[in-house]
Amino acid sequence: MDADTLLIGRQGRLGRLTLNRPKALNALDRPLFYRIAACLEAWRDDPGIETILIDSTSPRAFCAGGDLRTIRAALAADGPDAAAAIFRDGYRLVSVLAHFPKPVVSFMDGIAMGGGIGLGGHVRYRIVTERTTVAMPETAIGLTPDAGGSYILSRAPGLYGLRMALTGGRMPGAEAVAAGFADRMLPSAALPELADRLARQPAGQVVDMACPVDRPDLPRPDGLNAIYDAPGVADIMDRLAACPEPWAAEDLHALRQASPFALRVTFRAYHAARRLPDLNMVLEQEYRLIASLIRHPDFAEGVRAKIVDKDNAPRWADVGTATPTDIEACFAPRPDTLDLPIFPAS
Repeated sequence: MDADTLLIGRQGRLGRLTLNRPKALNALDRPLFYRIAACLEAWRDDPGIETILIDSTSPRAFCAGGDLRTIRAALAADGPDAAAAIFRDGYRLVSVLAHFPKPVVSFMDGIAMGGGIGLGGHVRYRIVTERTTVAMPETAIGLTPDAGGSYILSRAPGLYGLRMALTGGRMPGAEAVAAGFADRMLPSAALPELADRLARQPAGQVVDMACPVDRPDLPRPDGLNAIYDAPGVADIMDRLAACPEPWAAEDLHALRQASPFALRVTFRAYHAARRLPDLNMVLEQEYRLIASLIRHPDFAEGVRAKIVDKDNAPRWADVGTATPTDIEACFAPRPDTLDLPIFPAS
């Protein structure tokens, strides 16, 4: 990875990590994980750094997620364990960020999806703008919401999180705040001034003054909970098909496009995550699931259809014939764990 894809700087009291891979929408790869983690380790005990800021040079994207082409190539060349190791490094970084003893601020301006939520969605101060689009669209490529995304989704009001987990639906900035993916919303034009103030003043004081917490109501269509409070994905799809509302037709279309196997894993994962007490335990579950799902042919096919060939016509290997035992096997413990957290909260 070219060093210029991550701009590392110090500005007064502020340590800045700026993603600079605009053509790839700041897709994350393993070297980028290592460089960010190395900076955090160096700055943790540096008395000259009081706050960390993670942002992007691109007005279009904060981070669109992991570099799926690289992961698919690693899977083909070196096997599933090598591909799983990339995810493992990413999840370890998520835990570092979530438990970092100094304030970390993320400017999730533009697209923030998948691994981008892992990078910016668990830090102490999470800021979105009018340009923000948040989503966890993993079921469209045969995976399940990860990088801690399933933790946030499982804590969203009602069954809104289940809906977003299954459909991969997009959330604008205000909706992302309402769903728990961010804390504050600020005009994008105000971000440079906020960064300047973070370089001079304590993060809590600056953020509270610039954008007080004002969590809006979550827009949820009537009948959503009645439809998604179901025994399984097939039941949800039947209820959506019987609902005359336009939003139901849109949800049903998204579910029909997604991997049937990934949908069933995601349904179970969402309900399991609701019972897990903290982010690290959810990350451990996500790692088990991802390590299993990348072995399933739907992952390589989903990346081919969405990222490589871009024909948006995946040929899923499983069309709903997997047994409950097949689904349950994805949740089985692995011999390797994430060993979290790396930096305990102080």
